[in-house]
Amino acid sequence: MARILTSSCKLCRREGEKLMLKGARCLSSKCAMARRPFAPGVHGPTGRSRTTDYGKQLREKQKAKRLYGVSETQFANYYQKAVKLKGDSGVSLVRMLEMRLDNVLYRAGFAKSRAAARQIASHSHVAINGRKVNIPSYQVKSGDVLTIQARKQNAAPWKNLGEELKNKEFPSWITVDAKEATIKVTSQPAGDELKQPFDPKLIIEYYSR
Repeated sequence: MARILTSSCKLCRREGEKLMLKGARCLSSKCAMARRPFAPGVHGPTGRSRTTDYGKQLREKQKAKRLYGVSETQFANYYQKAVKLKGDSGVSLVRMLEMRLDNVLYRAGFAKSRAAARQIASHSHVAINGRKVNIPSYQVKSGDVLTIQARKQNAAPWKNLGEELKNKEFPSWITVDAKEATIKVTSQPAGDELKQPFDPKLIIEYYSR
């Protein structure tokens, strides 16, 4: 996606949610949402005006876009694909976002944030079913096996992977082998695992208006 020059903390504050854009920092006392839980700007905590229905839809779309780190064009393309699939379009939209390569790396704990996961993917550190992939938006499928390339496994991000993942809870649709630095996608996310800090129905309404 296009490079975002705005502070990540300002994006979280604008959306009123912790989007985990800075990984562990978002869980610490340094998190901007903990210190200043209001939208950025000169008007401070009282600066927000009454939100219209359109404004609510727009904010949910922006929140999802920023959470997964995709551009406006990419997000619109996900919507176009989602409405062509059978079933709930909102569920299909979230599922496609969750099955992105960078998001799978993040969910598996191989990166502390989605931004870090995008860098790992774009630098060709990952192979899928033995084939090198350098596209962060690549759609991972059930049965795929993701592996950190052998020559990279002793690098800093994964040197102590086993210790870092010891107490981590993983989504039910992936299996992680820290020792071999592999992730197996066993199924597609469903049910409560598709719940995110945004309302996909409002996003569908935004694009359908």
